[in-house]
Amino acid sequence: MSSQEPVIVGWAHSPFGKLDVPDIEALIGMVGTQALDHAGVSASDVDLVTVGVLNAGFSKQGFEAGLVSVAVPGLEQVPAMRCENACATGSAALYSAMDAIAAGRARIALVIGAEKMTATPTPEVGDILLSACYRKEEAGMPAGFAGIFGQIANSYFQKNGDRSEELAMIAAKNHANGVHNPFAQMRKDLGFQACNTVSDKNPRVAGPLRRTDCSLISDGAAALVATDRETAEGLARAIAFRARAHRNDIMPLSRRDVTEFAGARAAWDGAKAQAGVGLDDLDLVETHDCFTVAEMIEYEAMGLTPPGEGWKAAREGTTRKDGALPVNPSGGLKSKGHPIGATGVSMHVLAAMQLMGEAGEMQIKDAALAGVFNMGGAAVTSYCSILERVK
Repeated sequence: MSSQEPVIVGWAHSPFGKLDVPDIEALIGMVGTQALDHAGVSASDVDLVTVGVLNAGFSKQGFEAGLVSVAVPGLEQVPAMRCENACATGSAALYSAMDAIAAGRARIALVIGAEKMTATPTPEVGDILLSACYRKEEAGMPAGFAGIFGQIANSYFQKNGDRSEELAMIAAKNHANGVHNPFAQMRKDLGFQACNTVSDKNPRVAGPLRRTDCSLISDGAAALVATDRETAEGLARAIAFRARAHRNDIMPLSRRDVTEFAGARAAWDGAKAQAGVGLDDLDLVETHDCFTVAEMIEYEAMGLTPPGEGWKAAREGTTRKDGALPVNPSGGLKSKGHPIGATGVSMHVLAAMQLMGEAGEMQIKDAALAGVFNMGGAAVTSYCSILERVK
């Protein structure tokens, strides 16, 4: 591994949910200094800060990178920039920082992902999230972004039969896992029957998707510290990227097979090839379950099942915590929450915790290799990381 190859050396993670914090500035302050302390570096050592925030109307305050100067003492003159890539904004911020380290332009970088969503009325949230769709064709979608994935679920069911039960199995799995995640917004084991039953508490939201098939509106922040390999030698932890891949797909749903997730498959194929591993070599995966149907199709994209058979992995228990490949032992977005800008950073934090054996009750025994998949929009932009502990 090159001495400039980036590694993760520290992190911080706020609770996710409806938080009693006023704004993005406060969220950045919750995790920035804490991550530096966890890594064992000082603000004066930082060469670059990348900030992942979607915003898109959640706040009139833009220029979120500028907020670092007031939220984290000691970073007033450190170069900072904001990254945005829909629901993969956090991973975009992380990869941008890693690129700077790999290029030799930075030695230590602080990555912060954050979003304040719950102060915005729910109907407005739906419209803001539609900024991640192709508005020329999809802006009038009923139920906002849930309507996009309701359409995807309908298309999948038309091809492969009604898989509502398997979606409920995914939801129940993730809620059961989330009980053990101290950062999760919903730490309650709902059970399969509650997730599979349409009721006043679990109404249909869009197409076949019920409330328990949809991730939560959340506030939250997460942060990572990345350094070059040489710097990491003097620190307590080091999580390396065996591989990282970023791929895109065409944005309009009308121009592609919405059940294929071709960009996601390309990202996974690229990461596995770069890492020289197969799916059987992974001990866990944190994947982007903004909706349960997304997780199911992602099983196919990662190569866990053939196309059209992702539902079998759910039914057979392959992805349970005690299954052959645990998926979302953190509870995923479904249980943990989905503050847009924070999500990609959070997923990498939780995978790093697993590899360091610091995941508490979430821990997968002897976890040595972890996959992270974070996507933006309806599988428009896809980031796939394969992580391993090197210290």
